[in-house]
Amino acid sequence: MNILFLLIPLGLMVLAAMVAAFLWAVRRGQFEDMEQAAVRILLDEDRAP
Repeated sequence: MNILFLLIPLGLMVLAAMVAAFLWAVRRGQFEDMEQAAVRILLDEDRAP
């Protein structure tokens, strides 16, 4: 039962870190253009060596 006094705050800290990382990524624009990376792989540009 005493382990719950450790695991619950630890779980809440991990959750807070995950939410903070998600908000940081949203503010930095990581989720702005979800289509470009998928299309870029299809546009095969052959470069001359």
